[in-house]
Amino acid sequence: MNSPDQSQLGRASAYADQYDASLLYPLPRQPKRDEIGVTGAPPFFGADLWTAFELSWLNPRGKPQVAIAHVTVPCETPNIVESKSFKLYLNSFNNTRFADAAEVQARIRADVSEAAWRGADRPSTVGVKLVLPEMFDREPVHELDGLLLDRLDVECDRYTPAPELLRAAQGEAPVTETLVSHLLKSNCLVTGQPDWGSVRIQYSGAQIDQAGLLQYLVSFRNHNEFHEQCVERIFMDVWTRCRPIKLSVYARYTRRGGLDINPLRTSHPQALPPNTRTARQ
Repeated sequence: MNSPDQSQLGRASAYADQYDASLLYPLPRQPKRDEIGVTGAPPFFGADLWTAFELSWLNPRGKPQVAIAHVTVPCETPNIVESKSFKLYLNSFNNTRFADAAEVQARIRADVSEAAWRGADRPSTVGVKLVLPEMFDREPVHELDGLLLDRLDVECDRYTPAPELLRAAQGEAPVTETLVSHLLKSNCLVTGQPDWGSVRIQYSGAQIDQAGLLQYLVSFRNHNEFHEQCVERIFMDVWTRCRPIKLSVYARYTRRGGLDINPLRTSHPQALPPNTRTARQ
């Protein structure tokens, strides 16, 4: 079983510039899910929405081509793909000739699918979309919609996850709310590098205390965990502490190494949000 300390994170790397699918490094999701009490089928659906801004290859005549890649990895996959390995893998396209963008798209889909679904009884495929330069100006920038929690003047003194800060008005009439904060920060599980994000929490049920929710989100500030794991921890803490009828947690993290990762976890099936970057991304 792969583990984070065996990956390329935190190590000097020789950047391969010839296509090499073996660079992808899958990490199992389950150990971190065990920590948050998800030992059987998860109580959530969702996906990890990746954006790769540094994708380039050569056409048959050796002329460089560029594109943006949107990659959708379902949360049902047994593995995440460690982000530095993903960057090294994409860099391996740099001096490799491909017939066209469709061949590049197919190769990424096949390789990432194999890594993400490795060990599964019934593997499937991930979603891959390439945005070519003529479509770059159609890539929108939009902030997460919802009521901004950051408007609250709260005192914060907890900087490791403190789910006990979460509370809801049980017994009162249920509400439906969409709450947003730009104050989410965590650190890479291996290197300790900061990861900055915005998060949107949509729910129906007993009204969640907004001040406590904001303090809880701030409490991730010194926490070491990958993006996908943080979002699942937030989902499970709100789900178990506040007991909403419906819940979705969606975070958009700023890019590092030309990649951003944007996990969604939801208690009920729903369409995935458009992979639209925020101003900080």
